[in-house]
Amino acid sequence: MSNYDHIIVGSGINSLVCAALLARSGDKVLLLERNDRLGGCIRTEELTVPGFIHDVMSGWHPLFVTSPAYAELQDELESFGLEYCNTDSPTAVVLPDKRHMVLKMSRDENVRQMNQLSPGDGDRYQQAMAELEQSLDLTFTLLGNELWTWASLKVFLSTILKRGPHYLVNYFAYSLETCRSWLDKTFNSEVSAACLACWPAHTGIGPDAPTSGQMARVIAFTLEVAGCPVVKGGSYKLVQAFEQLIKSHGGEIVLNADVERVISAKGKARGVKCSDGKEYFANKAIICSMTPNQLYERLLEPDDVPGHIAQQTDAFRYGHGDMQIHLALNNAPQWDNAELNQVAITHLTPGLDGVSRAMNEADRGLLPTCATIVVGQPAALDPSRVPEGKGLLWIQLQELPRHIKGDAAGEIVVPADGSWTQEVREAYADRIIDRIAQHIPNLQQDIIARTVLSPADLEAININLVGGDPYGGECSLDQYFLWRPLRALKNHQTPLKNLYHIGASTHPGPGLGGGSGYLVAKNL
Repeated sequence: MSNYDHIIVGSGINSLVCAALLARSGDKVLLLERNDRLGGCIRTEELTVPGFIHDVMSGWHPLFVTSPAYAELQDELESFGLEYCNTDSPTAVVLPDKRHMVLKMSRDENVRQMNQLSPGDGDRYQQAMAELEQSLDLTFTLLGNELWTWASLKVFLSTILKRGPHYLVNYFAYSLETCRSWLDKTFNSEVSAACLACWPAHTGIGPDAPTSGQMARVIAFTLEVAGCPVVKGGSYKLVQAFEQLIKSHGGEIVLNADVERVISAKGKARGVKCSDGKEYFANKAIICSMTPNQLYERLLEPDDVPGHIAQQTDAFRYGHGDMQIHLALNNAPQWDNAELNQVAITHLTPGLDGVSRAMNEADRGLLPTCATIVVGQPAALDPSRVPEGKGLLWIQLQELPRHIKGDAAGEIVVPADGSWTQEVREAYADRIIDRIAQHIPNLQQDIIARTVLSPADLEAININLVGGDPYGGECSLDQYFLWRPLRALKNHQTPLKNLYHIGASTHPGPGLGGGSGYLVAKNL
C-alpha cells in the first residue's frame, strides 16, 4: 500500500509520454504494466532467427518525431540512447503492372515527378499542399488539442473574426472530403493517386470515408517534412530511453502488475488494486491507457458507471483486424525497380479502386482477394538490424476481418466459427508473399524464416488490440474528434473525478504520437 501523486495504468507510447512529463514536473509517478515488459505495441524481438531484429508491431515514427512531446523530451531521450535513422524516400507505390512512384522528402521533386506522370498533376498537388499549409492552425487544433476547451474554441472564434464565418464553414467541408474525391480532382495519373490512396488506412479509415482526404493530405505533408524514421537498433530503444528518463526523475515502474480494479470513494478515484492483491493510492490522478471496454466494464465498479456510459461502451465498435508478417532474408530485397530498394514503406495495390475493394471485402467479413500490402524495409534505413549482407521485411495488412465469414477469392477454407486458425493465417500469408515476390524476384529463394501474426495473435499479445484492431476502435467520424471515445464524455475525463482515460481509443486517436498522454499530462 503506497501513495503517489499519479498512477498510470498501461505503458504504451501515451503512458510513457505522460509519465515522463509528470515525473519531470516533480510529481511522484507510478507506472503499472500488466505484461513482463514496457511499451504496449512497441516491441522489438529476434522474432525469426537470431541476429535479425524485428519491430514486432509498430515500427515507424513520423508522428512521434513531429509531436510536441518529442520536441520537449528529445534532448533527454537522446541522452539515454535514442537515435533515429531515416531515408529521403519515405514511401512508394507499385501497381500490378510494375508502374511505380516514390514520394520523396522534397516538395519540388514530388511535384516534378507527378507532372512527369501526367502534366498538371504536380501543380494541383502543390496547390493542395499550399491550401493545407494555410489552415494548419485549424488542422493541428483538431488533431492535437483538447477539443472541449475554451482554448480550442478561441482558435475557431479567432478564425471567424479574422477570415469570416464562410472561411470556417468551407474549412470544415474541405476537412470532411473523402480521399477519393480529392484524388479524382487532383490526379489524372492513377499511379500518383494510388501512392496517396493507401495512407488513410494507417489512420484506421478507407479512401471513401469522410475526413480521409484530409488525412491523406496531412500524411503527405508529414512524410515530406519528417520522412518515415525508425529507431536505430529497434523501436524498443525508445521504450528503454523513456524508462531511464522516468526513473531519473524519481518515477517508479512495476511490471507484471495486472490492475483489476480502480478503487473509488464518493465519486472520486483513489487508487488501484492489482490481481496479486497489492493496492496503490494516488493523491492527484489515476490515468488509464486502454479501451473503453477495459476501463468501464473491467476496472470500474458498476455503481461508478452511469447507465448511458455503460450503454455507449457496449456499443463501442472496433475496426479491421491487422496482420504482421516478418521475414528474415539471406540477401537484401532487390526490387524490379531498384529505386524501391531504399524506400521505407512501399504499398502494393491495384490502385484507388483496389484499396476501396479490399476495405469493402473486410467490412463484409471476407479475406480480401487483393489486399493493400504494406512492405516495410527498416533495415534499408538501419543496417544494424540484420547481419552484414542480409535483409528483412516488416509486412502489414490492415484490411482484415476480425471474424472471418469467407474468402473473397474462394481459395481458403475458413472455420465455421470464423476464427483465425494457424491454417488460415499461414494460407493467407502465402497469398501475400506470392504477390510481393512478383516485384522482388529474389524473395522466395532468400527467405530464411518467417513469422506471421494474425489478428488473434496480436490480441493475445496486447488485450487492447481487440480482434487485432491496432487503432483502439473504429475511426469512423461518429467515433472520432469530439465523440472519441464516447459521446457522453469530454476530452479525457471519466465519470469519476481524478480518473483520466488515454490511449488510441481516445482523442486524438491512434498512432505513435503520444498525443493523449501529452494532453492529459499538460492539463494536470
